[in-house]
Amino acid sequence: MERRTLFVDVLLPLHLPDTYTYRVPFEYNDAIEVGQRVVVQFGTKRMYSALVRRIHENVPQYRTKYVLSILDINPIVTEQQFLFWEWMASYYMCYPGDVMAVAMPSAFRLSSESYIVIHPDFDGEYGSLSEDEIKIIDVLSHKGKLEIGEVSDIIGYQKIMPLIKSMIERHIILMDEELKQRFTPHRTAYLSLAERYRDEEQLKILFDSLQQKSATYKQLLVLMQFMQLSDFGKKEIKKKILTDNKELSSSALDTLIKKEILLLSQREESRLQEYASQADIDSIKLNDEQQQAFDSIVASDKAVHLLHGVTSSGKTEVYIRLIDKTIKEGKQALFLLPEIALTAQIINRLRKYFGNAVGVYHSRFNTNERAEVWQRTMDSSDNGYKVLLGARSAVFLPFHNLGLVIVDEEHDNSYKQNDPAPRYNGRDSAIYLAHSCHAKTVLGSATPSVESYFNATNGKYGLEVLKHRYGGNMMPEVLCVDMKEAQRKREVQMNFSQFLLGYIKEALSHKEQVILFQNRRGFSLRLECDVCHWIPQCKHCDVSLVYHKSTNSLRCHYCGYSIPVPQECPACHSTTLKMRGFGTERIEDDLAIFFPDAHIARMDLDSTSQKKRYIEIINDFEDHKIDILVGTQMVTKGLDFDNVSVVGILSADNLISFPDFRAYERSFQQMTQVSGRAGRRGKEGKVIIQTYQPYHQAIRDAMAGDYESMYKSQIVERRVFKYPPYYKLIDITIKHQDESVVNDAAAKLANMLRQQFASRVMGPEYPSVARIRNMYIKRIMVRFAVGEAIGEGKRIIMHQADQLLNDKSFARVKIVFDVDPQ
Repeated sequence: MERRTLFVDVLLPLHLPDTYTYRVPFEYNDAIEVGQRVVVQFGTKRMYSALVRRIHENVPQYRTKYVLSILDINPIVTEQQFLFWEWMASYYMCYPGDVMAVAMPSAFRLSSESYIVIHPDFDGEYGSLSEDEIKIIDVLSHKGKLEIGEVSDIIGYQKIMPLIKSMIERHIILMDEELKQRFTPHRTAYLSLAERYRDEEQLKILFDSLQQKSATYKQLLVLMQFMQLSDFGKKEIKKKILTDNKELSSSALDTLIKKEILLLSQREESRLQEYASQADIDSIKLNDEQQQAFDSIVASDKAVHLLHGVTSSGKTEVYIRLIDKTIKEGKQALFLLPEIALTAQIINRLRKYFGNAVGVYHSRFNTNERAEVWQRTMDSSDNGYKVLLGARSAVFLPFHNLGLVIVDEEHDNSYKQNDPAPRYNGRDSAIYLAHSCHAKTVLGSATPSVESYFNATNGKYGLEVLKHRYGGNMMPEVLCVDMKEAQRKREVQMNFSQFLLGYIKEALSHKEQVILFQNRRGFSLRLECDVCHWIPQCKHCDVSLVYHKSTNSLRCHYCGYSIPVPQECPACHSTTLKMRGFGTERIEDDLAIFFPDAHIARMDLDSTSQKKRYIEIINDFEDHKIDILVGTQMVTKGLDFDNVSVVGILSADNLISFPDFRAYERSFQQMTQVSGRAGRRGKEGKVIIQTYQPYHQAIRDAMAGDYESMYKSQIVERRVFKYPPYYKLIDITIKHQDESVVNDAAAKLANMLRQQFASRVMGPEYPSVARIRNMYIKRIMVRFAVGEAIGEGKRIIMHQADQLLNDKSFARVKIVFDVDPQ
């Protein structure tokens, strides 16, 4: 029988525009499948794990390299995933390899280092070797193997590959490419009693022999502890239980294992904690509004539904009932959240009803844990996950039968990935994923994005509204403090109005909790000389440095650059340096002065940098171990606490003064969301907004809880000024270390685009921060009316950018595309 000559097109996790073709060795013909990882050599030195995209018999017009090995028995990526990646690459103007690099858990990607070793057939005859070859063999004979870089150091020049190639062809050395598989199954060591000692007489003899010698006394102690824990040898126990006991000798345990008194075995186990369901779905009683929303979503033929419910209206109960229906139909559900910090509470609620069927996937998991979640998502057996909960990256999981996608807090800009490519929106990508799987999508929010609400009111999405809080709870009373007037009356201490401090004191006296929101981290926003007004700047970015008291340093929030706090002004040598502005760290510090007996905690990027620290803070707040929680936008999103009676927004002006067309919408959303944390269990909460602009419309709308007013004003502006949802935006960022090169490149690209798109092109302009990490930045924006052929427009833009980069003057310019920027 004639053997077929097969070729594969493989996808590499690199910024490359296409797949690459490799030849399949005959011995792999029956084993290779689309979606498997294979090892291929790319370039002259490096090897990569690539994904098989296609298998065919089309002979390329060039000489192909061979697939070196197959890493998986079964495919780990589905055809549905490949199509999703290709859509994402096309829509967000990048390459499928960019998507693969982000989508695949790093544990599934292999790293390689090139080594050479002496060929086993080399006879040791030096007569035919050159001087350089003798040097290499001498070192190899002592070290065993050498990295390619080390060979270059030994012989003193860089172009060593011809020499290496010659030695390989003459069977003097061979290349030993070590591919390191990062994902390793978790194995647990167990101990059991040897069969012969399960006989009482034999066991008694063993104990007697160990007692008679002082040298075996430590072994006796270990054995006695083992017998006690193992129900006198009837069951096995984890070895770790004994090794963790500091009173027992580890060498004595090793001796018992060597003597085969205790038998050691390894068992492959999940790294992920197992849970059992504790409650019946039928215990969830939906009110009339919730039931109507549930029935409408189930009965509707619309693929996407917007569930617009006020804070604490019971959206999660509707989600759980929809998930239950999906599981009973034999399908999977995806539940997306904008922040990892939110997952802790939702996980507990979902696992209460669905137990081990719930899997969690986000960046705080280590690489092996993420790889295991990936595998169990693919598993269609009872052991596989039916519900996947995660942040935006969970859209990349290998679903085998997706039936429902829930995007909670759909308005949140955390769903948008800014770097690296693909710069995708998790909400929009989830909608496309659900559409491609013929699944339903439910978008939930108390403050929907203008785009989603526009689609819902125009009939593209279904719209379900929950107008009342669950259980008849009252919406919080929202009050406003005019800080200008309060300062005139000397009613401001530090950064707190007397009005707010009074409500905090009252809440603490009733053993109630308080949340304070400030959308700036750090202690002080800037340090300023009181004489010449010098402000310390980052040397890599065009921003001022923020003071952090915990490290007593000034730090850049863009690149991480930090310096010690100066003792004097370097410009005028004055020592009167003043702190201006305030962040969460300062609020936490000042509160301790006003309320010394209160337990105060902070939840921001700095305080939650350690793994699981955010879970500890949330759990402590839930358990009433924390009286006052200070935080950035983390505290505004979907958290459910039953004892919060006061919420304070310390500086609303930071929100409404942001230079962005979405500032009004975002400030309304954040103020409304954080207000919704108050009064969620049977008591009316109080929300106090501190501002110097008490009559700003965003603040008046937030105080009234009037989403419709905010939406109507914004939708008119968006239409007039040609912003979403009426127009699609493509943001083009040009970067280079030389400011003049950036200016020239941006001007040339803008002129090239104007020849194609005329008035649709805006810019180039400097952004608000014009230099980050020593790279100067200019931006160009291109607008397309909804309904226009934007796909063709994207192709033209990418082609024009390539044309610019082909100019040697701009060869090192970096161009970044951001579709639907947030």
